[in-house]
Amino acid sequence: MNIDPIAFSVGPFTVRWYGILIASAIVIGTFLALREAKRKGLDPDLFLNLIIFCVPAAFIGARIYYVIFNWGYYSRYPAEIPAVWHGGLAIHGGLIGAIIVGYFLTKKYTINIWQALDIAAPSIILGQAIGRWGNFFNQEAYGYQVDPDRIPWAMYIDGAYRHPTFLYESLWDLAVFFFLLWLRRRKNLQQGDVILSYALLYSIGRFFVEGFRTDSLMLTSNLRVAQVLSVVVIVGAAGLLYYRHRKLHT
Repeated sequence: MNIDPIAFSVGPFTVRWYGILIASAIVIGTFLALREAKRKGLDPDLFLNLIIFCVPAAFIGARIYYVIFNWGYYSRYPAEIPAVWHGGLAIHGGLIGAIIVGYFLTKKYTINIWQALDIAAPSIILGQAIGRWGNFFNQEAYGYQVDPDRIPWAMYIDGAYRHPTFLYESLWDLAVFFFLLWLRRRKNLQQGDVILSYALLYSIGRFFVEGFRTDSLMLTSNLRVAQVLSVVVIVGAAGLLYYRHRKLHT
């Protein structure tokens, strides 16, 4: 499948589908988060300040994380380190960067960080669902080779029919997004339930999808970084949900 990653050009400047999709995810996610912040009684302008600082922190964290685990390549080609338009943003690094900055900002603005994360969670997972299509246009983050007669939805990428793992994750993320919209309207929720549910459900999907990918960041020859981190997050999020609700009813 021959996909042109460039949407259009204006003189010497090129605009890539990857950038359009990421920008769209940010705009849509910001709109949803501000509307929810207003519904929760928070000042939308104050929450917008959080977004303005956390989004760049997420990009920086996502790139640093990816570069660290691909240092063998980037140490030889350091000029490629800032070239995010070629792909190479790791969601786990993005979340770490945004949460670190968000923690200090919520302290400054005296906002409960659990409440802020609950508001942001659906926007984050929807952004991930949209962003995975940037991988499609860049022809990256795909799975291993398969027989198209056995896997009829396989896509022809890089000279072979392969698992479209970006599609798998996008569909899973979209399902989690709708679940979180339903969950946050439920009664008797504690602050933090939505973000912890996001962390749990996303990590379950990511663990399984990662097993199909050919470009995983690796800890060792047998351990994929995303799968190891997913297991840690699954255990941590499930444990926190259980502990916090058990404590509430004791």
